[in-house]
Amino acid sequence: MKVRTLHREAKIAAPLPMVFVFFSEARNLDKITPPWLHFKVVKQTDLEVKAGTLIHYQLTWHGLPMRWTTLIEEWQAPAKFVDVQLKGPYRLWHHTHTFEACDGGTIIRDEVQYAVPFGALGDFFAGWKVKRDVERIFDYRTSQIAEIFHAHSL
Repeated sequence: MKVRTLHREAKIAAPLPMVFVFFSEARNLDKITPPWLHFKVVKQTDLEVKAGTLIHYQLTWHGLPMRWTTLIEEWQAPAKFVDVQLKGPYRLWHHTHTFEACDGGTIIRDEVQYAVPFGALGDFFAGWKVKRDVERIFDYRTSQIAEIFHAHSL
């Protein structure tokens, strides 16, 4: 299994508590996910997200409808949380979100370790496309976060 890692970092002009509250609401994922994925949070097991919360989504990837379930594996408000895929389009999905207060706002960091299904064959045929799509998703996400928090500058 070939594991890829994506890193993103963005500084936004909003205070850490406000940023973390935004990311604590799973339904806000709809706002920062590209429209071409038709992404929707369907259900979450706890009213407030915490370690152990399951979140169920539906999306469409290149015309294929999919369901996705993630587990909040770690929750350290307001500094960090980790979600992992239990069921979905990836063989591996491990996403670490970190938040750090800084002069003028908050630094948001994402580290995603992911792998495509079907081993070497899946990687050979789809790995490049998945890599490109994950990068596009996080580029979009970064631009949407900047836009959302622009109105909430310090």
